[in-house]
This record gives sequence, structure tokens and C-alpha cells, in this order.
Amino acid sequence: MKPQITKAFPSTLVLVLSFFHGIALAHDTNEKFLQCLSVHSERTFISKVTYTQNNSSYISILNSLKQNLLYKPPEYGRPQVIVTPFDVSQIQAVLKCAQKHDLLVKVRSGGHDHEGLSYLSEVPFVMIDMINFSQIDVDAEAKSAWVGAGATLGELYYKISEKSKNLAFPAGICPTVAVGGHLSGGGFGYIMRKYGLGADQVIDAHLVDVNGRILDRKSMGEDLFWAIRGGGAASFGVLVAWKVNLVDVPSIVTVFTVQKTLEQNASQIHHKWQQIAYDLPKELVISAGLQSQKGKRALVATFSAVYLGGVDRLLPLMQERFPELGLVKEDCQEMSWVESTVYHFAFEIRASKNLELLLDRVNYTKYYLKAKSDYVREPIPVEVLEGMYEILYEEGGHNIYVISFPYGGRLNEIPETEIAFPHRTNKFHMMYFAAWSDGEESQKVLELDRKLYEYMTPYVTKNPRATYFNCKDIEIGRNNYGNNYTSVKEASIWGKKYFKNNFYRLVDVKTKVDPGNFFRNEQSIPSRIYRGIKKKHH
Repeated sequence: MKPQITKAFPSTLVLVLSFFHGIALAHDTNEKFLQCLSVHSERTFISKVTYTQNNSSYISILNSLKQNLLYKPPEYGRPQVIVTPFDVSQIQAVLKCAQKHDLLVKVRSGGHDHEGLSYLSEVPFVMIDMINFSQIDVDAEAKSAWVGAGATLGELYYKISEKSKNLAFPAGICPTVAVGGHLSGGGFGYIMRKYGLGADQVIDAHLVDVNGRILDRKSMGEDLFWAIRGGGAASFGVLVAWKVNLVDVPSIVTVFTVQKTLEQNASQIHHKWQQIAYDLPKELVISAGLQSQKGKRALVATFSAVYLGGVDRLLPLMQERFPELGLVKEDCQEMSWVESTVYHFAFEIRASKNLELLLDRVNYTKYYLKAKSDYVREPIPVEVLEGMYEILYEEGGHNIYVISFPYGGRLNEIPETEIAFPHRTNKFHMMYFAAWSDGEESQKVLELDRKLYEYMTPYVTKNPRATYFNCKDIEIGRNNYGNNYTSVKEASIWGKKYFKNNFYRLVDVKTKVDPGNFFRNEQSIPSRIYRGIKKKHH
């Protein structure tokens, strides 16, 4: 046994010494980075918004906006330093010092990225948390607003309603999502068929580039302005604020939520929804959800809607175009548009019209979450829907919720090359959410979500199988680890799924504005000019 011990000991010792050497190097880098910050931010009190892993507030800052419980990385995966700037000059200082000391920078605006790419990494990094950039200035007369990247959709909707009951913004239904990332990926919701995506209504932006310049639309140029609307701003710089158009809505909108079981012909009704939801008047968006019930071999199809008008106009329309749903007046509620945003978020308290819910960032239940998504061009046959149900009936399937939003209307009138978001000619967008709480078996739920995704392969878009950038899914492909070079060809495996042929224009913009690939993550747009270690086969 003695020779074995003698032989094994050196390798073990090397590993231990390497580990502590890595810690020492990281500590040394951190110290130099922090010293650099203090030099370049003497007048902005950046030390008050800088948190290292030894700081008592570090964990609470890290977790405050971490929306997905699935990502609780080990210590090495967390940011070396978190900075919560309140001034653009502080962002500039972080970028300057991070480049000087070879630290990656990641930016978090709301923490809803499904893969946690803004707050974990395989290599040492600094996280800029944009929570203090949450100012919202609404100009009701000009029908526009400047919105800080860290402001939430709920805060924006609330601020708009304070100025006007007849103005709105066409974005998502979750009020805790921040506008920085949401609009940079597209942003859709219940009035998108009338007004398009949130990104379609962006008319200006402020962005700090790799050289520390604060750019607006004029100074960044139309190519970069095109890229950050739908192409993910984090690949190109630090998004500080958006200027957006506000859109007109009537004083009264109508909402409804109708549920159907298999015994009530849920399959046939869902199939009819697929045929007509795309072609309904622009003022009406009806989403369709599917979920099994825990402990029961039962399935519920949920149809939820917003109609920009009163119930007296909605009912005849539904009777003519979608009588199978059996909508009656008692199913409907009339309210203001901003109240409808509360209605669709507060699922358990739909009778509530408490607008204060839009301002709450923290008092709601968080889950372990994995999401995948598809685009669909042709109706899915009834027998295929019922095959989906079989997967949802499996143990753990009650944790999976499938929700679809129809396209058409204004979405389909805008060219796919107008902004970086390209998925405009599809009939509907389908998302598979796996969500579970503590104590439940994650592996089984994740396996079922992947099984459902695989099952749907023949019935969704192909070459590529398209998916939505804001519904990030690392399983469709990723860049190489750490500083290793990722070619455009390698990145196109996932890039074309998110952006179709717009991916190559995004690469051109990236190469022009960030040739050294400083702004990078596991699914960032690559530069044609590599940074870091070039792989041998290149």
C-alpha cells in the first residue's frame, strides 16, 4: 500500500496547491480591481454600492433579484464583486477596471433570465446590478416615456396610469420583469397583436459601450440600435435606459378566463383556438394554457384574454368566431387597461384591482424554473394534443404548464428584419414551463419537460427549430467555456434558433462595436475577432 500512497500524494498536493493558488490569484485580482475603482470613482462614492463576497450584505444583494431558485451556484460561480451603480460614471469605472484586470462583466436588470446567465459564470466576473436605474419619466402629451433599465414593467404600467387612463405599453404580463432585458429580447403581452412587441415601440436608448462612451440612438448609429432591440443588449454594452412610445387604449377593456376539461372538449376547443386566434381582430388576444392536476388523471385547458373594448362588442365577436368556447357575459369583466395587467398577473386574486401589486418586487412566491419554447406554423392535430396530455399525466407532470400566445395582427405586418427579433410569421408561440418548489424531485420534472419538448419536434418550426431569446434555454447550444474562442459557426447552432438569419447581422454589429468580445456570456453574440484562448482546430 505504501507505493500507492506515495504515488497519489503528489497529484493530490498539486490539486490542493492549485486550488489555494487560484483563490490567492482571485483575491489579488479583486483587490486590484477594487483599488482601480476607488481611483476612477473618487467623487461618486462607489464604495457604498460595491459588495465583495466577504461583505455582510453580499448574499442579500445577490438573491434579492434572483428570480429562479434553480440557480444556487457554488461559491466559484457567484460574482467576485457586485456593483449596484446609481450613476453612469460608476458603470464606466467598472468597465474600465474590469478590462484592465481581465474580469468578465455581467449585467442584471431584473433577474428573470431563465438560465441565470446574468449572475453566475464559470470564470471570475463582476456583476453590475441595474436596480438603482429605475427612474421612469412619462410624457403623456408626447405619448412617450424614458424608462431606466432596472425599472420593472409593473412600475412602468403604474406610472403610465398615473398620467393617463388611455395610454399603455405593449409588453409582458409579469410586473416584476425589468425593462432592460425584456425589451432587448423583444417583449410581448396581451396587446401585441394591436401594437407589436415592446421592442417595436422603442424609439431611443442610452447604452454604455466597451470604451465607456454613453451613446444614444444618434451616436450609436442605426446598426447598433437595430441590434439591441431583440438581439440582447448584453452582447453589446450596458443598457441604461429606453425611450418608448406609449399607445392608445380605450377607457374600458374586457378580460376573461375560461377553463375547460377533457370532458368539456378541451382538445377540440384548443384545436379550434389554433385555427382562429391568429386571424381574430387585432384588438383581441386569447392565450391558451394546458396543465394537468396533481393527483388526478385530469387536464385543464385555460383560455385567457384581453379585448380592447367593451363586453357588448366582444360577445357577438366570440359567438361568430369562437362559439366553441361558450363565452358568456358572466365570464367577462370590464376594467381599465392597467387593471387588466393586475388581473393577468394575480392569478389567485383575479377579483383584485389593487394597482399597488404592480409595485411589489419581492412579496410573491419564487419557484425552481426551467423553460423551453417553440414557434408553430400549422395547427397541432387533436391526437397530438392528446399525446401531450399523456406526458403531463406522468408523475411530476403537474409541474409543467404549457402556454401559447397567438401572433398575427400588427406583429405580422412588421418585416422580420425591422429589428433583431425575427419570429413574426408564425401562428403562435408555445412555451413549456417546468416549475416546482422545495422538496420535489427536480430531475423527474426536468426530464418530463425535455420529453415534452422532444415529442413536439415534428409539429413546430424546423431548420432551425426557432425559439424566443427571452425564454433562454442553454440546452439548445452555448458558447465555449470561459475565455475559449467560439466561432461564428459554433455559435450559430443556438444563434439561428433565436435570431434566424438576423444572427449574422448581429455578428457584424458585434464585431464592429465590441471586436474584443468583452461583453460575453454563454449565449452572447460572438465577435469574428476572438478574445482569449484560441482553440487548436481553429
